Formats: sequence, structure tokens, C-alpha cells
Amino acid sequence: MAVRLGLVGMKGYGQFCPIAKASEILAERWTPLVLRELVCGSTRFNEIHRGVPLMSRGLLAQRLRVLCDAGLVERRAASTGHGHEYHLTQAGSELEPLIFQLGEWGARWVRSRLTHEDLDASLLMWDIRRNARPARFPRRRTVVAFEFLDAPRARRFWWLVSENDEVDLCALDPGFEVDLRVRGRLPSLTAVWMGDRRFDDEIASGNLEVLGAQDLRQRLPEWLGLSPFAGIAPATRERA
Repeated sequence: MAVRLGLVGMKGYGQFCPIAKASEILAERWTPLVLRELVCGSTRFNEIHRGVPLMSRGLLAQRLRVLCDAGLVERRAASTGHGHEYHLTQAGSELEPLIFQLGEWGARWVRSRLTHEDLDASLLMWDIRRNARPARFPRRRTVVAFEFLDAPRARRFWWLVSENDEVDLCALDPGFEVDLRVRGRLPSLTAVWMGDRRFDDEIASGNLEVLGAQDLRQRLPEWLGLSPFAGIAPATRERA
């Protein structure tokens, strides 16, 4: 199915160049991040929104309509019989290498420019949740509670529940017994997740504190994993 460029109700660049035509869809604010969520496996509206928590739900709905109209995304009835799901079409799936190359470029060239405004506990925990490796923990339910000492009250506490090869993220106390508690500041855990600092070093320096059984504490770094872009070293800029 051909992508329906120019039929999505947006003002174009007035150029026949394929880069211009693609940019009419892909260069809209938030659109690359919505595609990132779809590429990473999110299909339900609320799942996609958890990856872009600062985006209004109304704007997300509008962007998804644009992507559907353009032929990059297909809206289907959910397999559960309740609600709808969003899935990439062939045209949308072909963007996956481009999305990851954009992330690799960002990790190499602009990662060091992060400011306090770039730090988001919601996104960090959602990213950790979808990349966590539950096989590193017992198959029984294991609960890891996180407390960000410098986050607003509404985003200060999070719970990851690992059970039977699945990991769920809770913004409200799920009521289960907590096996591990991780306390620290948002920049510290973000730096660990991005591969800029080592987990053990942050604990040794006092920036992070982990409380719980020793065997689970030892498994925690492997269970959390790292960002897909953690292995990319920042580029060294040549000075004139």
C-alpha cells in the first residue's frame, strides 16, 4: 500500500523532493517519539502515552490519526475485544532503522547536553520496564520500589513488578510486599540507564541506595539492563 503523502491535512513544503514529502509527516513535533513507541512494541493508546507523558492525550490522538491517514499506522480492534490497538504497516515498519539511527546519532552527539528539564521519571521508568530482563529474577513475584528524592511528589514513587517473565510498571502502590527498594536522585539513575555511569559506582558514592536481600541486590543491575543506546560512546568534537 502506498503511503498517502499530501492527504493528511497538513501544510506541505511545496517541493517534490522525497525528503520534503516524508518530512511533511515525520517532522511534526512529537511524531518521531510516537513512532519510537510503536517501534518499541506499544500498541494501546495508554501504552503509547506512557512513553510520551508530556504530550497531551488530545494531541496524541491527532498524531495517530495523521499516521493512520498517511498509511504508516493501522488502527485495529484489540485482540482482547476491548478498545483498539495501533500497529505499524509495512510503510511504518520500514522506519524502524531510521528511528534507531536517529537515537544512535543523538547518543553520540547530543547526549551530554541533557538538562534538568530533559529528565523525566515517567519516561525513565517506562523505558526500564520495557527493557527489563525478568529472567534474571525468580519467577515468583518480585517487587522493586523506586523513590526519586528530587522528583515532584506525583512522580516520586514507582513500582516494578516482575513475575513469570513479565514486568509491570505501577505509579500507585500495588499493595504487594516490596523485595527491593532503590532510592536516589533522578540524574543518577538516568546516567546509569544511559550507560554513562556504573550502577555499583553510584551506590559506592552514595548517589543510589539499594535495600533488600543480598542475592536480589546482586541481580538488580542485570535485571534492569541498560538503554539500547548505552553502548554508544559520545563523539569527540574537534576544536578549531
